[in-house]
Amino acid sequence: MSERLLSHFHFCQFTEHYWNLSVAERQNIKKKFLADLNRAAEKFELYQVFPLRAEVDLILWSTIRVTEEKDVARYFEKSAALINTYRLFLHTKESWWGMTRPSDYARGKSAQEIDPFEDQRNTYLIVYPFSKTASWYKMGRDARQGMMNEHIRIGHQYPEIKQLLLYSTGLQDQEFIVTYESEDLAQFSQLVTDLRSSEARLFTERDTPIFTAIHHSPEDTLNLFV
Repeated sequence: MSERLLSHFHFCQFTEHYWNLSVAERQNIKKKFLADLNRAAEKFELYQVFPLRAEVDLILWSTIRVTEEKDVARYFEKSAALINTYRLFLHTKESWWGMTRPSDYARGKSAQEIDPFEDQRNTYLIVYPFSKTASWYKMGRDARQGMMNEHIRIGHQYPEIKQLLLYSTGLQDQEFIVTYESEDLAQFSQLVTDLRSSEARLFTERDTPIFTAIHHSPEDTLNLFV
């Protein structure tokens, strides 16, 4: 099989039990969690969510290269072993994942496409599930392509904003996971406003909940919650 990327977004909240521990005990958990993450994940990032949203503290974003059919199963076995170790301290609120594939509507790879394996990350991450209506898929190919051309043109007007589209149709409740990186949240909000004025917006079935998160080094992110 050709190589794909699998990205997994794990949304966590620290438990009451964790907050009842002493600062020294929380520091020890932080150190062990970081060490376990570094051993278990091919590539991961930890993002601060709280207080941008009340119900989630962290997003753990992990990515692997999928070159064999069993790679997905192996990844989730490792992920379960890691997260289960910390269930007393971290409660899972959401778990979203999907895989990359060539676009149905754009030619080649975009310069705005996120590379999860890059060392440099933008300050802000925005991620949400997305599904189209049944009416979208009933339309002819040319009609859909025309609306997506408008969508792509709007995106190109914001070259600083990067995007990663993950496909999860039939694997989770949503069809896609849409991920953006930006340095300017006001600019990103304007991009979304422009996209929602396009004709393709009429065929959006779901694009919430939206999580906006802030990037720090893994250690700095966890230090916010010790």
